[in-house]
Amino acid sequence: MKIIHKYYPNLNNHQIEKFNQLLPIYSELNRDINLISRKDMKNFYTHHVLHSLSIAKFKRFMPGTRVLDLGTGGGFPGIPLAIFFPNVNFYLIDGIGKKINSVKKVIKKINLKNVVAKRVRAEEFNEIVDFVIVRAVSKITTFLPWIRNNFSCSNLKSSEGGLICLKGGDLSDEISGFSCIDLVHLREYYDQDFFETKKLIYIPVKSFINESQ
Repeated sequence: MKIIHKYYPNLNNHQIEKFNQLLPIYSELNRDINLISRKDMKNFYTHHVLHSLSIAKFKRFMPGTRVLDLGTGGGFPGIPLAIFFPNVNFYLIDGIGKKINSVKKVIKKINLKNVVAKRVRAEEFNEIVDFVIVRAVSKITTFLPWIRNNFSCSNLKSSEGGLICLKGGDLSDEISGFSCIDLVHLREYYDQDFFETKKLIYIPVKSFINESQ
């Protein structure tokens, strides 16, 4: 937890308590289902919690914002961000029932009131949101068609909202087709070696949804 305090010194007591609870909860759940690589548990706060919170460094979600964590897996980046933004509404979805059941247990144990976790395929999720967040392995162009209908015309008119994606490696080819994009190297936020090749990509709604739709 020291590393979270280092970069986010203004957390309140409720947030600190919830972040402190995460490691023992995930350690227990990980005995039954591989939410996180077992050899990576010693780096839990750096590789998973801090990585997720890089989105909070980039974007300050306003109260009432609706955020979809697409393919949440073990609850990242959604759960750390839901702790950080208690007045923001988060939807955590995944197609794997065992993972979503475990995420629901985490939500219940730390008493998160601003999160809905649901087993559903991305292309079948029909709620309207302001942002989609992803810790992705697959190419952006693979899952982008699945989320087009999750944005409304108001997103386009206000120029607010879009996709925020955490990825690593060389992304030059992957993002070359987008006319408007922000690319942030996470080493700008954190000085740990883990973040040397990690990046945050923001693609606003107007870049992947035609205004005539």
